[in-house]
Amino acid sequence: MTVPTIDRTFPQPTPAGLDADSIVDAFAFRMKYSIARDHFNATESDAYQALAFAVRDRLMDRWFVTQDAYYRSDVKRVYYLSLEFLLGRLLVSSILNLGAHGAYGQAMKRLGFTLEDLAAHENDAGLGNGGLGRLAACFLDSAATLALPFYGYGIRYEYGIFRQHIVDGWQCEAPDNWLRYGNPWEVPRTDVFFPVRMYGRTENYIDDEGRKRVRWVDTQNVIAMAYDIAVPGFGNDTVNSLRLWAAKSSREFDLAQFNAGAYVAAVEDKNSSENISKVLYPPDQGYAGRELRLKQQHFFTSATIQDVIRRFKKYHLQWDELPDRAAIQLNDTHPAIAIAEMMRMLVDQEALQWELAWWICERVFAYTNHTVLPEALEVWPVELMRSLLPRHLQIIEEIDRRFRGAVRLANHSDESTVKQMAIIDDDTKNVRMAHLAIVGSHSVNGVARLHSDILRQRIFHDFDRFFPHKFNNKTNGITQRRWLLQANPELSELITSAIGDKWIRDLDRLRDLEPLAEDPMFRAKWRAVKFTRKHKLMRWLRMHHHVDVNPETIFDVQIKRMHEYKRQLLNVLHVLSLLRRIESGEEVAPRTVIFAGKAAPSYEAAKLIIRLIHDVAGMVQSNPRVADRLNVVFVSNYDVSGAEMLFPATDLSEQISTAGTEASGTGCMKAVLNGAVLMGTLDGANIEIRDEVGQENMFIFGHTADEIASMRGSYDPRKFIDSDPVLREVIATIAGRGIFQRLVEELTTRDRYFLCADFASFVAAQNRAAHTYAEINGWNRMSILNCARSGRFSADRTVIEYAEDIWNVAPLPVKI
Repeated sequence: MTVPTIDRTFPQPTPAGLDADSIVDAFAFRMKYSIARDHFNATESDAYQALAFAVRDRLMDRWFVTQDAYYRSDVKRVYYLSLEFLLGRLLVSSILNLGAHGAYGQAMKRLGFTLEDLAAHENDAGLGNGGLGRLAACFLDSAATLALPFYGYGIRYEYGIFRQHIVDGWQCEAPDNWLRYGNPWEVPRTDVFFPVRMYGRTENYIDDEGRKRVRWVDTQNVIAMAYDIAVPGFGNDTVNSLRLWAAKSSREFDLAQFNAGAYVAAVEDKNSSENISKVLYPPDQGYAGRELRLKQQHFFTSATIQDVIRRFKKYHLQWDELPDRAAIQLNDTHPAIAIAEMMRMLVDQEALQWELAWWICERVFAYTNHTVLPEALEVWPVELMRSLLPRHLQIIEEIDRRFRGAVRLANHSDESTVKQMAIIDDDTKNVRMAHLAIVGSHSVNGVARLHSDILRQRIFHDFDRFFPHKFNNKTNGITQRRWLLQANPELSELITSAIGDKWIRDLDRLRDLEPLAEDPMFRAKWRAVKFTRKHKLMRWLRMHHHVDVNPETIFDVQIKRMHEYKRQLLNVLHVLSLLRRIESGEEVAPRTVIFAGKAAPSYEAAKLIIRLIHDVAGMVQSNPRVADRLNVVFVSNYDVSGAEMLFPATDLSEQISTAGTEASGTGCMKAVLNGAVLMGTLDGANIEIRDEVGQENMFIFGHTADEIASMRGSYDPRKFIDSDPVLREVIATIAGRGIFQRLVEELTTRDRYFLCADFASFVAAQNRAAHTYAEINGWNRMSILNCARSGRFSADRTVIEYAEDIWNVAPLPVKI
């Protein structure tokens, strides 16, 4: 019997306009029919929700055109796999990228609202923690602006990382329930879901063609369901997708158990499965935590690989075409298990020969490394993987066996080199995920020139010799649409009035500001904008954090994830030296030192540094003689919205990691783009910023990466402490506070990050900065030149390099 086909061609609604009248109509429609409120009972929060839905409708008009164009043109697509996407708020960024900020502002004013007040009701999406996630978000914006076929893939965390509270100086963690009131930007795709398999066992069998095969049986399955967020480009009609996976149980609520009185057991299986997408970076000290982390990584990569293959098979039958239609970028080692999952699907499910499947994998995958710290290069115990992912372990063992053979052949059976490069560590019985990512990818890139050199010459030296053309550098970048146009509208307006608005799409155009650094009138306007932003930050800190700051002081800012290598403790040592100098009657330039950042819940040393910052702040504030010249502030629960307040107000930005430890850093880029002057070591992207802005326009201090490397093994911090009475005194001050003995012991015995070695140089550089700040014209000139010469650090440039050198994808402009 023939089933008649049903014509499901829907009438196409006319895309609504972006003029103020159309915006008011769209807002009113959404307020009534989606929010179910009217002018009698609608709150500001309701107004935000209605406006967000109305803006999303405009994005959907463009999203359908974009996706249709990709299918019709059969383009090669980029799939960017990242465990984090630190998006920030989306309302204003979406409106700016639509090119309709003025119209939306006018429309809301008619209705009695301001766009800024409504935007404040949006929660920061709890989808990331630090630079890794913010880089991924910047890439989303740049790829859409460049009209590249680009898809982000990650996890829809229900609670994100955590909400940081400070209680008696200590960091306390609370759930970040960012989805409590829903997320108007996401589109649940209830028809896009995949089973993700875990546990079970493998068995061998002979298929119908007489070939030996393996199947994975008796597995426990979790369902991955898709949620899509539209990602608009600036000044075009491209709208790409960020697809996030949420874990849904394949075993629903057991009513029979519940009715029998087993209330907890009835929902236990369901809750256990859905825990996978609850929290970003669960603590991994114990077995259960490590297992959950590996589950998360396998969960989102498996769902993504299934989605990639589903999309490919819609229109293609020849598997050797896959590398021409898909580029998969692994953002750090977290998604590296995707290589084993792709091999499993191609070999076990699609019945490809191993050699063809591996040929495909090598050409599809590329790997970005984000760390030079050996302890941060992810490994998984073999036994954990054998239990959770038995088939993946078999595949990794086979990849390892074949790779060892190739290394032996190339190195004339040098077993020490084979062991060092092996994917599975013979001694520790761990799977080295970075090694798997290198072996299974056609490109491995670092994220700053120094970082890439260290990878080639030190961390992965043998791999670089074995794969002479695989390693490359792609220096990170940031999107100027978020970090200048949106975060600092006052400075954006001044820049646009002086040189036009082409910088919004081509950041190199900021070079046109250089001659204006010599113009006294322009310098005065520039300084006025900085003071406007400092006053704005002052009001924000007073309202949200109940602290007072003086905008007339130097705003000396260190805002980043709390970690010993980022050396917030070195900054504290300098603050204590300033405190000592002021108490002794010395004249010191007035300074407000601002810290912000979260410490991982299990990172006791980082949490102790947060407590020390608060203790030092108390010492400063309790001394009236000091408080007039010095202030110390810790901004809790640092997030993207907080960064958008802090960077535009920053005078001096602390980028002071131990040379050779920071892969890149993008805070330094956000700072210079907003006219801050860097205080930094020659580490990460600082080196390239120095090359662009000039060493005379920043404050460089400390030992170089080569000098640090040569000191390792023979370094004795006592030598520096004994020869520097200031250092000796500030360490004694910390020791006298009792609870910080662990920090004192680290400083005086090991000092792994060379704080004592760099302290004198740091203090001297800080003195130069304070002296320079007092010379208004000179400081303003440096500030302007920092911004003018920051064009190289646009994420647009970085994404173009990836597209041309790694992904081999071309733009596909679309028009609504």
